[in-house]
Order: sequence, then C-alpha cells, then structure tokens
Amino acid sequence: MNFYILSDKAIAQELGQRIKALRLRKNRTQQELASSATLSLNAIKSLELGRGKLSSLIAVLRELAALDDLSHFLPEVSISPLQLAKMQGRKRQRGSGKHLQKSLKDEPE
Repeated sequence: MNFYILSDKAIAQELGQRIKALRLRKNRTQQELASSATLSLNAIKSLELGRGKLSSLIAVLRELAALDDLSHFLPEVSISPLQLAKMQGRKRQRGSGKHLQKSLKDEPE
C-alpha cells in the first residue's frame, strides 16, 4: 500500500482497520480487549476508527502480542561508521535543516 497518496485521516483509518482485523483474528471482543488492556470500551472503538491515542495503541498492541511489529513500523535508525567518526562519538541532538530541500526531492511520489 502506498501511504504517500493517502491523507493523514485515511492512514489513521487504515491503521484502525488493521488493529480491528488483528483483534478479530485473535478472537477478542472490544470489551475483552478494553478490560485486559485497562482501557475503556470507547478507547478501543476510537482506536479502531483511527482516532485513538498513541498510549492506547501501545496498550492494545501489548495485549494482542504485537509489539514486535513496531520494529517494522518504525525501524531503529542507525548511524554510519563515517558519520560516527565525524561526530567523534557525540550523539546528534537536533537537525540542521540544511538538507531539507534535497530530502523532499528524494521522497517517492
């Protein structure tokens, strides 16, 4: 699925549908999931509609044993050995914005 062509709202709805599909695949009701994740039923309904909170998403993924999928969702960013040597072991604290125009041109359409 090409998420770049979707609006933010459409992406949120797609994520909500995927959460719902995972819940159903695990044969759990919304109420069961809400109770075991210590969330309200409305929190589960909102999440499945694409309007939930990030904290609710984490609780639901934990309860559905799907936290490992977060590594695919947002992989850990690694730094190249050359960049590390250039920075002399210091950790990057903020972006410079110098490469913004180049980065925008490189994004898939």
